[in-house]
Amino acid sequence: MREFWNERYSAAPYVYGVEPNEFFRERLRELAPGRMWLPGEGEGRNAVHAAERGWRVNAVDWSDAARAKALKLADERNVEIRYDVADLERVDPPRDTYDFIGLFFLHLDPERRVELHRKAIDALASGGTIALEAFDTEQRAEGTGGPKSAELLYSLRDVAEDFIDLDFLHFEKTRTTLREGEGHSGEAVVVRFVGRKTAGATSHSRRQASV
Repeated sequence: MREFWNERYSAAPYVYGVEPNEFFRERLRELAPGRMWLPGEGEGRNAVHAAERGWRVNAVDWSDAARAKALKLADERNVEIRYDVADLERVDPPRDTYDFIGLFFLHLDPERRVELHRKAIDALASGGTIALEAFDTEQRAEGTGGPKSAELLYSLRDVAEDFIDLDFLHFEKTRTTLREGEGHSGEAVVVRFVGRKTAGATSHSRRQASV
């Protein structure tokens, strides 16, 4: 993983641009700044935007090359972010800590996806929010970004089952136009989700979702 993403992010310019994901930007407009965790953050576009809005950001990714570009962007925008390089399969965020967690185009195999989502729920503070945008299973036919392997793509059921312990605030499959550098460009099919953690909620009850 690290070698793959280092090679990809070593290319210039920024593969996915320097402006934040639009769904991410919209969510932050609704929230007061606090502590944020961004796993799979890539080149830092979302982290830097959040820091500009007053958030205390902890980002993590596999890639040293991505971290270097993220810190360069933060320096250019005169903000600070914390950015760790680690295997996302092994990362263990602190429990009950973050007011917002962003999961944007983070495509893992199903077992690792479920485990990371479990950790994300546990890492949310009470009242905290998770927002997710990822390519739907139908995206393979579009050719505008995303994994080629079907098991790495998302369905509404995947998201519903992974986050069933949260209060659902926004949940949809939609067609949108992405303008995120060369990496995400054109019409795409995505799943979008926003959920809130209520007092006492954990990820350990695996209720069956009906979608």
